[in-house]
Amino acid sequence: MPFAEVSIVSHREEFVRLAIRGGVHFSELCRRFGVSRQTGDKWLRRYRARRPGEPWSADRSRRPHRSPGRTTPEVESAVLAVRDAHPAWGGRKIRHVLQRRGQTAPAASTISAILARHGRIDDDAPSARPFTRFEHAAPNLLWQMDFKGHVALAEGRCHPLCVLDDHSRFSLCLAACGDQTGATVKERLRAAFRRYGLPEAMLMDNGPPWGDGPGSPWTPLTVWLLQLGIRVTHGRPYHPQTQGKEERFHRTLKAKVLSCQRFCDLAQCQRRFDQWRHVYNAERPHEALAMAVPADRYRPSTRAFPEHPAPPEYAPGETLRKVQDGGLISFRGREFRICKAFKGHRLALRPTNTDGVWNVCFGAKQIAQVDSRDPSA
Repeated sequence: MPFAEVSIVSHREEFVRLAIRGGVHFSELCRRFGVSRQTGDKWLRRYRARRPGEPWSADRSRRPHRSPGRTTPEVESAVLAVRDAHPAWGGRKIRHVLQRRGQTAPAASTISAILARHGRIDDDAPSARPFTRFEHAAPNLLWQMDFKGHVALAEGRCHPLCVLDDHSRFSLCLAACGDQTGATVKERLRAAFRRYGLPEAMLMDNGPPWGDGPGSPWTPLTVWLLQLGIRVTHGRPYHPQTQGKEERFHRTLKAKVLSCQRFCDLAQCQRRFDQWRHVYNAERPHEALAMAVPADRYRPSTRAFPEHPAPPEYAPGETLRKVQDGGLISFRGREFRICKAFKGHRLALRPTNTDGVWNVCFGAKQIAQVDSRDPSA
């Protein structure tokens, strides 16, 4: 299925946010977004020349989102409009949204009172309990990846693929997939890598297509990630909380998108995903980010995506073996089963401190160990 087009408004806003954040050369960022440097410069000039609250990214003839000099009733109407657009948002989120737009923003308690007066809030809702959060120190140190189950469509099923930056909670990929195969994931990841660059590591669970169950972490997809220089990590088996940010993202996606309507096909689903992803990244204040939006904390990676990754390099004189059918290698007159995912790749066998025991490595990554002393190995 071809990718659905993202709206030009969100395309421009995401480009400008990433350009301001820095991290990659401006010409490289233009290339990743498929625009000329002149177009990128024009978008930046429009953004910098805007007046507070002025919608700069839309077509110039489009009607503004608000009028200056609102009276108190109009402020109240603005509060209710945000609430109606995002029924799960409370006083603090709405206040920050109004502030970011340059509108008059009452105190969070006042906004809550407005919502209660108009029947938009449940006074009996339980308050959230504090908990300890962990996050990596900078963007692109770790991306989390998972499928959000499946959604029934009028025609078939949709498997939402979600990729999230651990530091910023920035949604790097939200794709409506027709299956959960490695080829499908690889196609979507290529698009994310081309735009945002490569992360240092990726975290995923132990199921297909990125794992073959606990203790079997290697599949053609994860081998491809290793070739790109991405460290592959898996969560603890049967502990989804290892990917807590991804699980929280899934819960929000279900509440705001998947439970709100029934989709006809993957194309309609992808269009809705694109719209909501922009809201999540650039408009919705995130309490875990001190009410910033993920786009405020994210910047693209300096590691550009190579269209044709090179095979791993080995030192001269190393013992190398090519993986054959069934994941087998021949060594010292015997066959050892390594992993079928590495079929066709060369692996290095490096001696350990124990005589007869060798580490099997794909580049710098140890993937297995063989014992040439054990005739049953």
